[in-house]
Amino acid sequence: MKLNKSMILIGLFILGFGFMGAQTISKEQMIFLTSEWKGERFSDGRPRVADDILERFKSVTIEEAWGVLRNEGYHNQFEGGWKPLHDDVPVVGRALTVQYVPNRPDVSDQIKKKGKEDGRIGNPNSWPIDMLKIGDVYVADAFGKIVDGTLIGDNLGNAIYAKSKSGVVFNSSSRDMEGLSEIEGFNAFVRDWHPSFLTEVMLLSINTPIRMGAVTVLPGDIVLAKKEGVMFIPAHLAEKVVVTSEVVRLRDLFGISRLKEGRYTPGQIDNKWSDEIEKDFSKWLEDHMDE
Repeated sequence: MKLNKSMILIGLFILGFGFMGAQTISKEQMIFLTSEWKGERFSDGRPRVADDILERFKSVTIEEAWGVLRNEGYHNQFEGGWKPLHDDVPVVGRALTVQYVPNRPDVSDQIKKKGKEDGRIGNPNSWPIDMLKIGDVYVADAFGKIVDGTLIGDNLGNAIYAKSKSGVVFNSSSRDMEGLSEIEGFNAFVRDWHPSFLTEVMLLSINTPIRMGAVTVLPGDIVLAKKEGVMFIPAHLAEKVVVTSEVVRLRDLFGISRLKEGRYTPGQIDNKWSDEIEKDFSKWLEDHMDE
């Protein structure tokens, strides 16, 4: 079979990805995978969605984000079934992704050896924490392991919050629920809680594509974790999700206020608005712009 240039390039990319899998991918590979993102990036190529967008995301609902992504053709961005540390503390930020797999001594030894050569400090499960920046969310797939799958306790939880001012989403478990709950502003979305220590688990990669249940998560995706579950929003759609959410909320506020005033019927507000209502909404926005 004759190979064309595109097939050769794809093959070289896959080979390169495989060689780098024990640590991370190159900046070029990161840009390749997140090519839809046209904004600022971190030095390693990870998309850097603006801080003000992250702040505005805290008011976005899971349903609003889900609706925008579905309309854009992204049907696999929500994952439920978590046991959050707090029900009322959202986790919002840029994903720093980590892949853990069942331990295999020969591979684990090589990863630790490479990490030492690269100047990494401590056990591999602390390496991602050292890489966190303000606004990051530590997102890890540890194949759903509960017993002996506790990626953090309260010591590492304090370190994570100090570095990121955010929380974590783990497809595995955590320990020290009581101690972690004392970290103001921190939250953890995990599969379960268990008192055991982490064992027979090895870190395979940092800042590579990972699977979180039904979702493929890329480094730099925006994490929106609330009581209902977790949305993973591609970086290039982050601002659209926020703006659409804000418009929906404004229209809802207008509709509720007009219903209370008795100016329109529920049938008029719940269906496609007439030109008259749209003009009234525009006037209402002007009158309440300062608010």
